[in-house]
Amino acid sequence: MISYPSRHCTVELQALPSRIGQVRRIVSAQLRYWHLDPLIDRASLGVTELLSNVHRHAQPDKTCTVEIELLLDRLTVSVRDGDPRMPVIDEAEPLATCGRGLAMVAAMSESWGVRPDGESGKVVWFTLPTSAPVVTSPSLRSRRTVQEKPARRFAEVGVSADGLRPDHAPARSAVAG
Repeated sequence: MISYPSRHCTVELQALPSRIGQVRRIVSAQLRYWHLDPLIDRASLGVTELLSNVHRHAQPDKTCTVEIELLLDRLTVSVRDGDPRMPVIDEAEPLATCGRGLAMVAAMSESWGVRPDGESGKVVWFTLPTSAPVVTSPSLRSRRTVQEKPARRFAEVGVSADGLRPDHAPARSAVAG
C-alpha cells in the first residue's frame, strides 16, 4: 500500500532484495515530484541501507514501513520494523563485506537515530537538509582567475605529464538501477 498526502509518503513492504530496489525507485520519484532532486542519491542510499538491515537482521518477519516526510527545510526518512532489537554501529574489519551501513547513514545524513516503536518494534530514521548551505561570495580582492578547460568526452583520456599513468577520466557506472 502506498499513500501520498501532500508532503508525506508511506510504503509498506517485505524487505526482500527485489522490493528494496522498488522502494528506492519510489523514493526517487517522490523526491523528483517534490523538486528535491539533489537529495535523491543520499536518500536512496540511506533507505537502501536501512532496508538491507531489516532484510538481514529483523525477526520474526521482514515486514516494514518506509516513510518519507518533508517538514519545512528537513526531509526525514524512516524505516519501521517489528524487531525490538536496537541497531548498533560496530567498527567493521577492513576486509569485511558488511557492517558499514549505519556508519554510512550517519556520515551522509544531517542526523540519524533509532527509537522503540510500541511493544515489539523500532523506527530507524535519518534527516537530510532540503536547502543548500548559504555560501557568501568572496570579495573582489580575493578572487582568482581560473583557467577553463574544455570538457572531455568519456572516451577521451589523456596521459599525465609523467607519461606513465592516464589522466583523470569521468567515472561511469555499469550497474543499472
